[in-house]
Amino acid sequence: GGGEGRIAALFEAAKDDTDLCKQMACILGRARVNFDAEETLSDAFDDDLKESLNGLIGNERLSEFFLNLGRDLDVVEAKKPEDIYKSHLSETAGFKRSGGGGDRNVDSARANLASTFVNGFVNAGFCADKLLTVPDADWLYKNKDHGMLSATASIGQIMMWNVEEGLTAIDKYLYSNEEMVKAGACLGVGILCSGVRNEADPALALLQEHAEGKNGVMRNAAVEGLGVAYAGSGREEVGDILKSVIEDDKADMTLVGLAGLSLGQVFVQGLEGAEEAGACIVQKLMEATDTDLDNPHAKLLCLGLGLLFLSSGSRVDAMIEAVKTVEHQISKFAVNTLTACAYAGSGNVLKVQNMLHECAEHIEEGDKAAHQAVAAIGVALITMGEEVGSEMALRAFDHLLHYCELPIKRAVPLALALSSVSTADYTIIDQLSRLSHHEDEQISQNAIIGLGVVSAGTNNSRVAGLLRGLSDFYAKEAGHMFCVRVAQGFLHMGKGLVGCNPYHSDQLLMNGPAVGGILAVLYSCLDLKSTLLDKTHYILYYLCSSMNPRMLVTVDSNMDWKPCTVRVGQRVDTVGAPGKPKTITGFQTHTSPVLLSVRERAELGTEEFLQVGSVLEGIVVVKENPEWEDPAKDDK
Repeated sequence: GGGEGRIAALFEAAKDDTDLCKQMACILGRARVNFDAEETLSDAFDDDLKESLNGLIGNERLSEFFLNLGRDLDVVEAKKPEDIYKSHLSETAGFKRSGGGGDRNVDSARANLASTFVNGFVNAGFCADKLLTVPDADWLYKNKDHGMLSATASIGQIMMWNVEEGLTAIDKYLYSNEEMVKAGACLGVGILCSGVRNEADPALALLQEHAEGKNGVMRNAAVEGLGVAYAGSGREEVGDILKSVIEDDKADMTLVGLAGLSLGQVFVQGLEGAEEAGACIVQKLMEATDTDLDNPHAKLLCLGLGLLFLSSGSRVDAMIEAVKTVEHQISKFAVNTLTACAYAGSGNVLKVQNMLHECAEHIEEGDKAAHQAVAAIGVALITMGEEVGSEMALRAFDHLLHYCELPIKRAVPLALALSSVSTADYTIIDQLSRLSHHEDEQISQNAIIGLGVVSAGTNNSRVAGLLRGLSDFYAKEAGHMFCVRVAQGFLHMGKGLVGCNPYHSDQLLMNGPAVGGILAVLYSCLDLKSTLLDKTHYILYYLCSSMNPRMLVTVDSNMDWKPCTVRVGQRVDTVGAPGKPKTITGFQTHTSPVLLSVRERAELGTEEFLQVGSVLEGIVVVKENPEWEDPAKDDK
C-alpha cells in the first residue's frame, strides 16, 4: 500500500543525479512495478526526465535492447521447430524405429500444436519466425479448434514487448471469421503487452468487450490476456472486469478459474485492491456447486487467491479461516496453496514441516489427495531462493518419492523443477531424468515438463540430448510427445537469451508475476489430461509473465548502447566476510552486452567507467570515471 510514496521519496532524494534516477527506473521496470513517474514526482524533475523515467519503468525500450542483444550475439536468424527437434540426430543409422519409416511426415494436429508452442517460445521477443509472421503463412490452418487459438496467440509471443509492431501483426486476426483465431488474437494482444506499459493501453481497450461478452472461448482468451498483460500492475479497471467475470453466474468453471488466476496475477503480492479481489474469489468458492469445484480449473481459482497473498506472511491467516468454511475437499487444497504462497521464498522451517506433515497422511483414493500434491509443491515454493533450505528440501523430496502415495509422487517432479527454475542444476536434472522413464505416465510427463522448467532458456546441451532421447522413447505416445516438445520449447526459450527465474538483483528480490506464471503452469500439470493435454493448453502462455531477457546491457546516461569490459563468473556469497573479498570466481572477461545465468554475477572489468547501481544485471547505466587516464597515452 505505502510502496508508491516510498518509491517517490527515493526518487526525490536522488533528484540531482539523473543517472541514478534512470538506474532506479530500470530496476523498477525489471521488478514490474507499476509506478507512474509523471503523476507522482514533484516539479523538481523536468517533464522530459519524467517522461523518460516513465518509459524505463514501463519497459518501453526492452524490445529494442533485446533485439540489439540478439544482433550482437548473432542469433537473429529465426528458428524452425525442426531446428530444435533435430530429428535427424535421433534416428539410428540404417534402422528406423517407426516401422514403415514413411509415417514421420504425417501432420497430426497434436504434433502441430506442439510445434506451435516450440516456435512461439523459441522465437519469443525476436519479432520474426518462419511459420506465422512470414507472408502467405498457412500455419494457422494446420492447427484445429483450440490449436488455432494457441497458434494465433503465439504471434503475440513472437512479437513480445514490441507493442507497436506487434499490434500491426495481430490486428488482422482480430477481425477473422474463425472464432478461435479471433480468440487467439485477443490472447496474443495480452501476451504482447506483458510487462510493458503503453500510453494507449491497447490490451485493456481491445480485450474489455470480449471479456464481458457472451462467447465462452473469446472470454477465456481475453481474461487470460488481461492477466498476462497487466500482471503485477494492480490496475483497478482490469480488476473490475475480472471480478465481474468471476461473479457471473453463467460463466463456466474454466472461465472462472482463468479469471481468478488472472486476478491473482494483477494484484499479486497484495497490491492495493487485493482484499476486494480475495473476497470475490472466496465468495465464488463458497457459492459454487460441487460439480463446479471438481472441475480441474477450479484449482486455478485457488492459485489466484494464493497469489494475492504471495509473500505476505501471517497476514494470510484470516483468509485461511474463511476458506476452511468451504464444504468441499478443495478447501484443503486452497488452504495449502495460501500457506505456501504466503511464505513463498521465506524459508520458514515450521511451514515446511507443516507441508511435509500434510504429505505424510496416507490417502488411498487419488481424487481426495489433491491437497497433498500442493503441499509437495509448497515445500519447494517456501524454500525457493534460499540455498540451504532448497538443499534440505531436496532430501525431503527423496523421502516423498520413496514412502508416499502416487498423488504426491506425481507432484514431486514439479516441486523439483520449481526449486531451481532456469538454473540447469545437474543434480535436479539427473533426478528428473530418472523419473522421466517412470512407469506411471503422470510422473513421467511431469518429469519431462520439469526438465523444461529447470533448464528454461539455458540451451543446456545435456538436457537437449535427454529430451531428444525421450522423443524417441515416447515416439508412439501422443501425450508424452507433447510434453517433450513443450520442454524443448522451454529449454531454448528466446534462443537461450530469455530466462524464467523469478529472482533478480543478485537473487535478492522475488518477482511476484514471475512466480505466478511458473505456478500457473505447474498447477495445470497436476491434472495434465484435462488441462494442457486437453483444450486449455493456452494456460502455458501465463509463463510469459516470468520470461525476462537474462542480459546485462551497459548504457550511458542517454540510454544509448555503451559496450564496456565486464567480468562474468560464478557468484560467491561474501556476506560477513572481512576486508574486500572477491564476489565472483572463475570469471571470464567479455565486452558487454553479455548473458548472465542464474548462478552468475558480473562486475565491471575496467576503471574507465563507474557503475551507477550496485548490481550489474539487466539494463545498467555506467558513467565515465573522471579520474581515469588512458594508460596508452602515457606511453607516448
